[in-house]
Amino acid sequence: MLLRIPVLAPTVRTLLLHVTIARRIALTALALATAVPAMAAGRVSIAVLGLFHSRQVVVEALPSFPLLVDSGQRQLVAGVGARQRITVNCAGGKIVAQTMDSQVAGDRIVFEARPGGDAEFFLSVPGKLRRRYRGRLIVTRDARELFPVVEMELETAVASVIAAEFSGAPLEALKAQAVVARSYLISSARRHRYADFCDTTHCQFLREPPPAGSDAGRAARATRSLVLAWKGKPFPAMYSASCGGHTHSLAQAGYAAVDYPYFPVECAFCRRAPDKWSSRLSEDDAAALGSSERARIAAGRKLGWHAVPSNTYAKTQADGAYELSGTGRGHGIGLCQRGAAGMAREGKDFRAILAHYFPNTTVESVTTP
Repeated sequence: MLLRIPVLAPTVRTLLLHVTIARRIALTALALATAVPAMAAGRVSIAVLGLFHSRQVVVEALPSFPLLVDSGQRQLVAGVGARQRITVNCAGGKIVAQTMDSQVAGDRIVFEARPGGDAEFFLSVPGKLRRRYRGRLIVTRDARELFPVVEMELETAVASVIAAEFSGAPLEALKAQAVVARSYLISSARRHRYADFCDTTHCQFLREPPPAGSDAGRAARATRSLVLAWKGKPFPAMYSASCGGHTHSLAQAGYAAVDYPYFPVECAFCRRAPDKWSSRLSEDDAAALGSSERARIAAGRKLGWHAVPSNTYAKTQADGAYELSGTGRGHGIGLCQRGAAGMAREGKDFRAILAHYFPNTTVESVTTP
């Protein structure tokens, strides 16, 4: 194959980011050892809105994209000539999809464009969050909740990740992010029971697909099919918000390198203009801190995700407690988004940015089935 709600409140997104970093690194290692690409025929499946563990979701069919709603035993059509709401519930051991005048029920409900294929629709958890998606929606369930999954084109997912993870940066930095995000989607093993990936930072943060003319859309199109490769093989590339002046290897973060080891490099922008933070910890909490990413995640779970935003910090004792003064946000492995934006503003293109943060890799083109 190789020729690589409304917007969530900052505190919620920070929690999602930090609580899953250790799992992402561990699962990346497993994926490199055992994976076949999750992507099939240039498509990926993304579990969406799972954070809410809801027993009800609402699908809104649009007049321009009437939906065929299929339970496997019966079908209905929604959205012909007008926007139409379809309420989806767990009821009587089944999933029930209901409009004003009709319903279907089954163990699995599929929503797709009336002629077949991808549609645009809104999906919401009532009173919580409403988002627009492009693709094919499959809703399954267990005894407690519904599992909405959107099957979408790979490039739709890439553009959606860029818009959610790294908006507002220069175009060349967004192109670098596109290659990194695509590499992760193509190279990772299936990470969830019902889907290849989820829409939180456990996998990659994803919201609505951006407009075609947006910078995120342009970055995805300009890098279409390009991935990062190590020794001729694509790998699930990683990134963080800010490295603090120097990126880390997997070994420095306390993890064994199964494939690409993530050579540490200096980040000139973060060194010149560090993203500073400070916090105050009790003596016992400070004593429990270790130098590994696992230790930082454990501290975050106990103390809150702003207590130790990175592993680059100095610790001083004062008045029966410890003051931490540090730089950076996140694990600091792979692409530094803040540094990439700085390099782009200095005139570097996406290939130069990737070559800097991923030494000894190549940018390759992949074909999909």
